[in-house]
Amino acid sequence: MTEYTDISTVDWSRAQFALTAMFHYIFVPLTLGLSFIIAVMESLWVKTGKEEWKKATKFWMKLFGINFAIGVSTGIILEFEFGTNWSNYSWFVGDIFGAPLAVEGIMAFFMESTFIAIMFFGWEKVSKRFHLTSSWLVFAGANLSALWILVANAWMQNPIGMFFNPDTARNEMVDFWAILLSPTAINKFFHTVLSAYLLSSIFVIGISSWYLLKKRHISIAKKSIIIASIFGFIVSILTVYSGDTSSRDIAKIQPMKFAAMEGLYEGGTNIPLVLTGIITKNKEGIEECEHSIKVPNLLSLLTHLDSDAYIPGIKNVIEGYTSHEGKRFLPIEKRINKGQEAILALKEYKFHKKNKQTEEMNKSLKIFRENYEHFGYGYLNTPQEAIPNISLTFYSFHIMVSLGFLFILIFITSCFLIYKDKIEKYRWILWINIICIPLAYIAIQCGWIVTELGRQPWVIQDLMPTKVAITDIDTSAVQTTFWLFAILFTTLFIAEIRILMTQIKKGPQS
Repeated sequence: MTEYTDISTVDWSRAQFALTAMFHYIFVPLTLGLSFIIAVMESLWVKTGKEEWKKATKFWMKLFGINFAIGVSTGIILEFEFGTNWSNYSWFVGDIFGAPLAVEGIMAFFMESTFIAIMFFGWEKVSKRFHLTSSWLVFAGANLSALWILVANAWMQNPIGMFFNPDTARNEMVDFWAILLSPTAINKFFHTVLSAYLLSSIFVIGISSWYLLKKRHISIAKKSIIIASIFGFIVSILTVYSGDTSSRDIAKIQPMKFAAMEGLYEGGTNIPLVLTGIITKNKEGIEECEHSIKVPNLLSLLTHLDSDAYIPGIKNVIEGYTSHEGKRFLPIEKRINKGQEAILALKEYKFHKKNKQTEEMNKSLKIFRENYEHFGYGYLNTPQEAIPNISLTFYSFHIMVSLGFLFILIFITSCFLIYKDKIEKYRWILWINIICIPLAYIAIQCGWIVTELGRQPWVIQDLMPTKVAITDIDTSAVQTTFWLFAILFTTLFIAEIRILMTQIKKGPQS
């Protein structure tokens, strides 16, 4: 592993990757959820024979197709950036990160792209049931694709099931099932796809509400709201549950991120849950939550199912602490020292091996393996470098949670008013439904900000800081491509909005 390059290159590389990822994730969640809603509507058409369901299916399918096409183009760029901007990372992760992405491309994306052709162009060419099967397989393919990508991301948050090969300086997979079925991977997959389903439901309800305001396609709009509100309510409850289990996992494996999410500077027992608050800098110059509204003991209770449970704050993680489960975590300064020992031992191991000094080589290898869990800390200069951006993490987390509960109210209200056949009388609710479309995108982007910004400075938790993961290239090259991508993605986004608006104005057609 090479030493890190100019910090401005790191910042620009991070900015470029964030730009690409956030634009890409504008398109992905809608395809994940809308594919399910489309398949359900087509199932109802096949079962009942009612043409309205077929019209609704074809209409939402058009919006799905527009979104899918642009999502693919940004996704390809995102994967290329691992090689162009993050070559040290790509080398260090060995076959672990690449394997799930390879499976995603060979199996999931191939299945999705194959059957999407039948779904779009096979209406009059294949039987109803085969076409319906294709629609369900597109849904399955889209979600399988998400699974493998999220497994790869989960491993970065919780690196397990691997062995570091000191001869190649690469992590090599030794337990595929440990990586695939880790609690982090399971929680991440379910919480991410469920939030995507939630966004898609809000999208369908919002567009359908616009038709009701315009008094167009009323029957199809109401049917769409029924499907989306029931689906949305179910997945929103499951999203809350998966978010809760995910937070517990974060508290266990990424205590610094968890403390940042809560703005918790100094932990302890009987920790309250912060509903809202303001982040300010304390006397030590570290951000923490002040002037907050709290529920006593609730964070300890939710995290460990014990109101007396101990939860570390930012200060405790830096200084070292003993977890609720009794595990001892060393002070970060000591982990930095041990990490430096591991880095030095790895260099000495390679030197002694080259010179065929077997005894010294084995001694160096032993020191390295004893300290490998602290390896990444050896690249930090101070303990404070291990603290992420508290304010962005805190506010993003609380915005995401607050909007999530708003969406639950939207689903309940929309479903009830459709059932009572009174939704058209409450125009202000229809407008709220429309406004919730951009709010759903804000919520889902906030979730990724918490996930990725909250774990900084790590690209691989505890093993590789972001600043050593990048390619040693000129900052100007990264700046140039950043602005080129910014222009390209903005153009694509504007184009998609215009095409979507055109199709929405046309409405469902035969």
